[in-house]
Amino acid sequence: MSCHNSLNAQQQFQGASPDAPFLFYPVFMKNAPATNLFSAIVEAPFGAVGIRTEASRLQELVYLPPSFAIKAATDALSEQVAVQIARYLEDPDYLFDLPLPEIGTVFQRKVWQTIAAIPRGAVLTYGQVAKHIRSAPRAVGQACGANWFPLVIPCHRVTAAGGLGGFSHHDDATGFHVGVKRWLLAHEGAPGYR
Repeated sequence: MSCHNSLNAQQQFQGASPDAPFLFYPVFMKNAPATNLFSAIVEAPFGAVGIRTEASRLQELVYLPPSFAIKAATDALSEQVAVQIARYLEDPDYLFDLPLPEIGTVFQRKVWQTIAAIPRGAVLTYGQVAKHIRSAPRAVGQACGANWFPLVIPCHRVTAAGGLGGFSHHDDATGFHVGVKRWLLAHEGAPGYR
């Protein structure tokens, strides 16, 4: 249940509000290579990270499988984001300093603020986050899944009470997205994932 950032998850939201930044993906993807969706694609040990900017604003970060080709930054902001992602991938203690637009509901932002405060190498369960903000674990999981900026807002640091849990609205224990979550937690030295 966390980090919505995958093309499959985005395709599920066709009925979302017209303000949702990714609504054009399903139609656009039929007419152009998927790499055209991104302002840059950065190589990562688990595959790649797609960076989408628009009008000098960071719109979203997306975990991508290794089949996506690396793409050089097309603007100054995507270059800045790409450099910071590369630094984090080299050093898990690197702290992102990116201008994030204020998006999401009040509840989602509350969850994201709590997640952003989880230190590197630590994890909280959906239930612990829910207790902290006086909510329910499922609602926390849904807010994690709506996170537009994984890595910057480290939703991978939220796990299920009985183990790793899902990731990017995927819960297949051997799937790509859960593998990304495992890699990120190991990279950050989280107990049980090294």
